[in-house]
Amino acid sequence: MEVVVYSTKSCPWCVKAKSYLDSLKVSYESVDVGSNKEAAREIVEKTRQQGVPVIKVGERYIVGFDQNAIQGALKEAELI
Repeated sequence: MEVVVYSTKSCPWCVKAKSYLDSLKVSYESVDVGSNKEAAREIVEKTRQQGVPVIKVGERYIVGFDQNAIQGALKEAELI
């Protein structure tokens, strides 16, 4: 999967990020870092951040819900 959304169940910005991807008709894998500690460690190692959402597009990580950054990464990856 080229797009992965790392999130938690209680994160309102994670819901917004997933809704945004849905609105663009972009398929993604959703990983709950609240219950998946290995994934949580992985995103901290890769981003040096502990916040969610983290959206991975290809090899690019976007921390937080930043529509412009997400859209740019999706265009770069030719997913939209």
